[in-house]
Amino acid sequence: MLENIKAVIFDLDGTLADSMTVWTDIDKAFFAGRKIPVPDTLQKDIEGMSFTETAAYFVKTFSLPESVEELKEIWRDQAMEQYRDHVKLKPGVLEFLSYLKEHRIRTGIATSNYRELLNAFLEGRRLFPYIDAAVTSCDVSAGKPAPDVYLKTAALLETSPEECLVFEDVPMGILAGKNADMKVCAVEDDYSIDQTEKKRELADYYIHDYFDVLRSSYEVLP
Repeated sequence: MLENIKAVIFDLDGTLADSMTVWTDIDKAFFAGRKIPVPDTLQKDIEGMSFTETAAYFVKTFSLPESVEELKEIWRDQAMEQYRDHVKLKPGVLEFLSYLKEHRIRTGIATSNYRELLNAFLEGRRLFPYIDAAVTSCDVSAGKPAPDVYLKTAALLETSPEECLVFEDVPMGILAGKNADMKVCAVEDDYSIDQTEKKRELADYYIHDYFDVLRSSYEVLP
């Protein structure tokens, strides 16, 4: 998997961080507090969107009184403590990051999440020394599945796309990596377990956790 790879780029939520339930809980409380029924297609509709794009979608779709920036601040405040103190790393992440650092493979994060939440997570887990570059989808012109966030991360890492390996947990993120002409490894996550077949169709590799990479027990997909 890592042969000829000079940089590894990770998505954050559901990939490095076991954090998707944070947003499920925030969404439930958000809709309940406003007496708005939760749309059945919500997660599919917003998958891959940047934090800003998601807020804009909510403001428009549900006719909210807040501005996009106000809604982003509300969500940030609701999630900050979780990302700083409680959200856990996916199994094997620290060991894999240590391996990459030891072997001088550069690392980046390309996330749809908010910059402040990303920084809180990295600081709380003391991961900054392991990460060489981090880009959010709000830093580029379009969220996933557009390749922009991955291409910008690769540029910051001074690595060509074909020398990058992406780790992603949902189909739109996998497509973003593929659209950037990068190899992509799909990461198992309970939140997207019903999308496993689609993830396998799109990705080059599949892992249950990062120990699969370290012990070479990952799946090479056809």
